[in-house]
Amino acid sequence: MSTEYTGGGDPRRTIELLWGVPGPPRRGPKPKLTVAEVVTTAMRLADHDGLDAVTMRRVADELSVAPMSIYTYVPGRAELIDLMLDTAHGELTAELPDTGWRDAITAVAEDQWRLYHRHPWLLQITAGRPPLGPNTFAKYERELTALDELDLDDLELDAVVTLVTGFVHGAARGSVDAVRLVRRSGLTDAEWWARSAPVLGEIPRADAANFPRASRVGSAAGEAHNAASDPEHHFRFGLACILDGVEQLVERR
Repeated sequence: MSTEYTGGGDPRRTIELLWGVPGPPRRGPKPKLTVAEVVTTAMRLADHDGLDAVTMRRVADELSVAPMSIYTYVPGRAELIDLMLDTAHGELTAELPDTGWRDAITAVAEDQWRLYHRHPWLLQITAGRPPLGPNTFAKYERELTALDELDLDDLELDAVVTLVTGFVHGAARGSVDAVRLVRRSGLTDAEWWARSAPVLGEIPRADAANFPRASRVGSAAGEAHNAASDPEHHFRFGLACILDGVEQLVERR
């Protein structure tokens, strides 16, 4: 799978498309499609076949229009990627609880965790230059709102948001990759271990006497998760540790 980068298209036209600003008037018949229909089709393709499958020609084929006509709606694939990401951010709508900042930012993180699992192709996109669209702005506003009660300056608030969202991205990637591995190998983790353990037992150097800690902890984790690891457990544990650190930062003030 390739990595895509946001912000690679024409900045003016991308921003206009993100905010629904119409382009220059054109001659000819009334457009058959809308930009939203093009974006929705591209997202559906990405959900089914992955982001690499999203080409301007493939989107045009799905919409039953001539390949060149699709460019009258979106200038190119770079702009389309930005539109897809901003549209996906519009799905982040979980209510923020009023029971404290920890519950609020946890709700934000869990909402994003679910989004990545609905649209795994989002994990292929590196948003170093985030789409400057309404849904991406609303996403950032909501993340900051969750931290309203914290006594942090603006740079610290931005850093906490970056820390949490970056962690969710990494944890979700591990979770999605685990699902893909099962699909690709045809074996669940339990089935893989059932095949591997007897072979490992035949190797004297691989016993618990040589690796006491790895053997003890690995066995405990395997029994608890019935797998080599549990991505959702690691996500929740890691998020709690991060929030503990933020809490200590605030308390030191």
